[in-house]
Amino acid sequence: MIIHNEILLLAVSLSLGLLIGVERGWQVREAEEGSRVAGVRTYGLLSLLGGLSALIGKQLGWPTLGLMFVGVAVVLATVYAVNLARTKDAGITSLVAALLSYNLGALVLLGYAIEAAAAAVIATIILGFKPVLHNWLRGLEPEELRAALKLLLISVVLLPVLPDQGYGPWQALNPYQIWWMVVLIAAISFTGYFAMKITGAGKGAILTGLFAGFASSTVLTLHFSRLARVRPEIMAALVPGILIACATMFPRTLLVVVVIKAELAPMLLVPGAVMCAIILVPALLRWRQGLMTQHDAVRMQNPLDLGATLRFGLLLAAIILLAEGLKSTLGKLGIYLLAVTSGVADVDAITLSLSRMSLDDLPLVDARNGILLALVVNTAAKGVLALGVGGRALGTRVTMPLLAAAAAGLLFVGGSDPTSG
Repeated sequence: MIIHNEILLLAVSLSLGLLIGVERGWQVREAEEGSRVAGVRTYGLLSLLGGLSALIGKQLGWPTLGLMFVGVAVVLATVYAVNLARTKDAGITSLVAALLSYNLGALVLLGYAIEAAAAAVIATIILGFKPVLHNWLRGLEPEELRAALKLLLISVVLLPVLPDQGYGPWQALNPYQIWWMVVLIAAISFTGYFAMKITGAGKGAILTGLFAGFASSTVLTLHFSRLARVRPEIMAALVPGILIACATMFPRTLLVVVVIKAELAPMLLVPGAVMCAIILVPALLRWRQGLMTQHDAVRMQNPLDLGATLRFGLLLAAIILLAEGLKSTLGKLGIYLLAVTSGVADVDAITLSLSRMSLDDLPLVDARNGILLALVVNTAAKGVLALGVGGRALGTRVTMPLLAAAAAGLLFVGGSDPTSG
């Protein structure tokens, strides 16, 4: 039985090498015979050799496995050097893939077959996406690279070192939890920015509004409203863009709630879906009147503004502190007052604050009502913004659906937990 099991694992090792070999062979299928570091069969045999080396290492000691790897590496490096002198091709991707195949084969026989298979698939995907990755890299702007590094800084570097305990009045300020929520919002906005860029902002109002809404529906509303005033001839394309972005706020809010307090999400699903549908229906109807062009697409200037991120963190901390204080003094009335006032400018901060408080002693129904009030106020505020900045022509097309959605959302505020009973 043990022999049969080892034969099966060796077959798996061989198949993983062949998988990588097929991709490598396809990439250089037009190359002259004998000019490649390794072919399909070689990758398979290297992975099989790795599996056999692991078996030998179990019998003779693990240094044997290391010595055999060094031997394989020397042979491959020698072949690479000979090819480099002849072809002047300094790329080492195939060389690294060959060494990876050897190690994957060894991992299978060491008891990590699933991990090795997953690594082989991921490696093959990365190898196969070379043109896509290179095109993406060429299109990457310096500000976008810096934004990615900033996101890594605030998440990988800063977040783990923050203390995970409460400070201040009511022990309401937990640096780790507050910053974790800041990272969450920054990551959603960052993803929305790049989703819009990858798909192309000129693909039409639907995609532009959808992905820009995940970055900031308020920014898009303001931008399109200004554009509508100076370019009234493209208003038919701008209106669905604004409405789609505003509708995106609801799934974005649900995503945040699911991450922080999953039990709260079902209580917001129906009202959020109703408000979203009231905005989406006229958006889809007006979308048929015209599509966005590349020139008319929204321009998000910065995928991640570190200063704005810090200000959001301070705002979130202030709202958390105010929410705890108002809850202690005024009860749920204080929560609702804070939700209304903060919802004028921002939904994320109050959503995060109330979702976090629901983890402790805030009843779910009060958290739900507070978030709903913030959504209602913010939706109405963007309608007023569109009317004030874009003028009456834009306002009648955008403000009415937004106000209707706000009114519908207001009908859901109050009552008990709709998921109970």
